[in-house]
Amino acid sequence: MSIPLVFSADDYRHMARALELARKGVYTTDPNPNVGCVIVAPDGTVLGEGWHQKAGEAHAEVHALKQAAGRAVGATVYVTLEPCSHHGRTPPCADALVAAGVAKVIYAMQDPNPQVAGAGLEKLRAAGIETACGLMEAEARELNRGFVKRMQTGRPWVSAKLAVSMDGRTALKSGESKWITGAAARADVQRLRAGSSAILTGIGTVLADDPRLDVRDSAAGLASQPQRIVADSALRMPLDASMLSAGGPVRIFHSTGSAGREQDLSGRNVLCKRLPAKDGRVNLAAILDVLGSDGCNRLLVEAGPTLNGALLEAGLIDEVIVYQAATVMGADARGMFACTGINTMQDLIPLRLVDVRHLGDDLRLTYRMV
Repeated sequence: MSIPLVFSADDYRHMARALELARKGVYTTDPNPNVGCVIVAPDGTVLGEGWHQKAGEAHAEVHALKQAAGRAVGATVYVTLEPCSHHGRTPPCADALVAAGVAKVIYAMQDPNPQVAGAGLEKLRAAGIETACGLMEAEARELNRGFVKRMQTGRPWVSAKLAVSMDGRTALKSGESKWITGAAARADVQRLRAGSSAILTGIGTVLADDPRLDVRDSAAGLASQPQRIVADSALRMPLDASMLSAGGPVRIFHSTGSAGREQDLSGRNVLCKRLPAKDGRVNLAAILDVLGSDGCNRLLVEAGPTLNGALLEAGLIDEVIVYQAATVMGADARGMFACTGINTMQDLIPLRLVDVRHLGDDLRLTYRMV
């Protein structure tokens, strides 16, 4: 049976705590979702708390039940995602909750994973456990937007990050761009990288800036470095590029590179994959399909106007994160998106501003696609 979808102030408080716990795993659970759980006795006493800490290890419900230490009979469970019902690398959480004798399970959102998608709910109901879904669902979806999108579309959530001047320029005419923003903004970018599954750039950016694209501050408890991905249609990657000696493999997607060039790069810890070409370059949608099939939830794009513009024109970007400095670079400097076909006001690409934050003297502006 289901309890009415009318939630109390205590329900909100406990689910807010479960979401707070879920956020603790933001750097370590990939490719799994971030999940938090709170178990509460009928008298309101919190018996156990937990969150999914690392992929392949115990889920949030198991940690919370362990802390409850056998006292969960008749309790209410608040969990940010529908308890799983399938055997993966760990046993089903729905079975653990049934065995513990809980009375109610309130979860924020249904699991978008087709392997679960309501099956966990059915297991709980079959055992006579009351259930309710939808408490703080928007917050839960936002926390796991990458996982949700991958489950629904097979592709990761794509965030394009740009550092720009007040007049929207990303580099001088010469290509020089270090540093447009200040230390606080650059530190925030490190956190953004750490929360991403992979970082994508184009070969133009590699040749111009020679970036490492790694996370240089792992104080957040980073489980592993994000994958570094390069769109390099003709395999022009220099063998002495900094990212090839920064630790961990680099993955290059190309469309016209030679087998000999692939072999040369493989000796530098590079994984090359040939994909079909589209519009004279490697097919960007195909790159996202491959990354999604490999479990990539959140893809961060750190690239120049050519790749950014191509992704935007193809409708492959979900959000744009702009770090804006209080400087002017002038008309000769490079722009943000090299888009074509925008000739009238009706051709404009609409965005929605969803977040504004101060970072030292800079602004961080987050836009979502409309």
